[in-house]
Amino acid sequence: MNEQIREKLKLLTTKPGVYIMRDKDGNVIYVGKAKNLKNRVSQYFRNSPKPSKVQAMVDNVDIFDYFITMSEMDALALESNLIKKYQPFYNILLKDGKQFPYIKIDLKAPFPKIEIVRKVKKDGAKYFGPYFAGIDVREIAKTINSAFKLRTCNLKITESSMAKRECLNYSLGLCNAPCTKKINREDYLKEIDKVINFLNGNDDEIEEILTKKMLNASENENYENAILYRDRLKMVEKLKQRVVANLPKDVSKDVFAYYTDGLSGVITYMVVRGGKILGIISYPCLDAELEESETLFNFVVQYYQNLLVPNEIILSHDIDEDNKNLLWQVLGKKVNIITSPHGINKNLLDMALVNAKEYLNKFIEKERLKYNNTLGAVKSLQEKLTLKEAPMRMECYDISNISGTNKVCSMVVFKNGEASKKDYRKFKIKSVKGSNDFASLAEALSRRLKRLKEQNGESFSEKPNLIIIDGGKGQVSTCYEILKEFGFENDIEIIGLAKRIEEVFFPNNPKPVILKAGSAELKLLQRIRDEAHRFAITYHRYIRTQKQIKTMLDDINGVGPKKRDALLKAFGTSEEIAKADIDMLASVPGISPALASTIHQYFKDNPIEYKPEE
Repeated sequence: MNEQIREKLKLLTTKPGVYIMRDKDGNVIYVGKAKNLKNRVSQYFRNSPKPSKVQAMVDNVDIFDYFITMSEMDALALESNLIKKYQPFYNILLKDGKQFPYIKIDLKAPFPKIEIVRKVKKDGAKYFGPYFAGIDVREIAKTINSAFKLRTCNLKITESSMAKRECLNYSLGLCNAPCTKKINREDYLKEIDKVINFLNGNDDEIEEILTKKMLNASENENYENAILYRDRLKMVEKLKQRVVANLPKDVSKDVFAYYTDGLSGVITYMVVRGGKILGIISYPCLDAELEESETLFNFVVQYYQNLLVPNEIILSHDIDEDNKNLLWQVLGKKVNIITSPHGINKNLLDMALVNAKEYLNKFIEKERLKYNNTLGAVKSLQEKLTLKEAPMRMECYDISNISGTNKVCSMVVFKNGEASKKDYRKFKIKSVKGSNDFASLAEALSRRLKRLKEQNGESFSEKPNLIIIDGGKGQVSTCYEILKEFGFENDIEIIGLAKRIEEVFFPNNPKPVILKAGSAELKLLQRIRDEAHRFAITYHRYIRTQKQIKTMLDDINGVGPKKRDALLKAFGTSEEIAKADIDMLASVPGISPALASTIHQYFKDNPIEYKPEE
């Protein structure tokens, strides 16, 4: 603990509020709330033993800030906003826009229909779900429509409205056509009641209806429909397999189980509706709370945003009365919160805990492999090649051309051992004549380093630790001279990776380094080299295709610059124009049927051929 933190701890208040932990670079690494700021923040900096993940966070804290709030609820809201704003490393981060789907039925509508939504609103409609982890809500909707003939259109149907005619679904037996009054509201709502009964967990009626329809279709030799009904029955059977024995169908439960090994953690969420387990999902969780119960509470609070609130919430950890009251305020009602379950509730929690433990083991192994192939490979590459610094930002360059034409160069960027595609850049080679990869590389690297010197461009303004050239000592020597020309020879290291036996070349050194075959560091170099090659070829193909198509279109009588550009805008590539039929060509603004026929015949007589890239 530094002196600045020690002095700031003395100034802390006992009021509720939010605290922000920052590292030495000023980055926010953790945001927390507290009923008593002085007690909570001081706990982090005492010499008492702490969980490994908490200690890891504390070791990175350089300073903290805090905000006093009027109440714990205000602190909770501020904490949530700050977490969304800063995305701290040591906080639970649930991404917005990842809500699970629900089925919505608006009973206030004269003729309700099934809607699939991802946000639950307080609009008086009935919501069922959420559906996930193997349960496809779209298949459920199709199954309902196959059995109960509900409308799927967006027409505004009222007691007095009348459509001109029924839609195709009526002819196919998939809709009762309330739009043309083929069914009255009273009878239609009886069908809606059957749907609600099914969504509440009663499968017998829909199973009976679908079975009759399947057998009837089979008897009438309408085998296509029979197969369709059979598949819908499989969906019903899939739901029946998720039934929890001895569980009332009118009770909805959410189960949250938290399991940690002290460093990493997992929270498993299980949703039970209509006597069935509709889904179970696990989230890796890194949260620097001092108590496991607080971590679980923080997760649950974040989770219930635009979600349907159940009758009961089962938690693997106890939460105090203050947090329970806060949770009730977030939920908008007093649901039954169970922290010491018995009977069937304990069975559900045990199932969630088993899933959490299994997921954590797989997650740790996955993260270990990812580390070995990314950051671990970066550090190993630094060691094996004796680089001055770890190549946290690597840039790889490759040239693509055919016989010296349409020359391009790719710049691929890897950060922390992973592709950073937003930083990729591409160059058209302008000053080099003929097929000269050395001169092409020199031009591309000169343009890149000039932008670095000028601090011009988001990707160009960041200095690479290592430049990789797809080539041997000749290419490396040429590019090293460019580094010297711009004064970066001591700041940026450069190597070449020769394809034949994967030799690594350094400037001013004729002897290559041979990395161990199959090693993580060699695989990292191969990945960035192959990605640069792919990116260069893709760009080269695009430029060549654009030039080819413009040349070909210019040769067609009646196609001038405006009509050529209209065709390019409509189809994009020469292959698509060549594949288009006369009607499709004639649909382009400015292209008459006669000209469309001429274009179609031209491409028929002059098929597009591609040469392999070098």
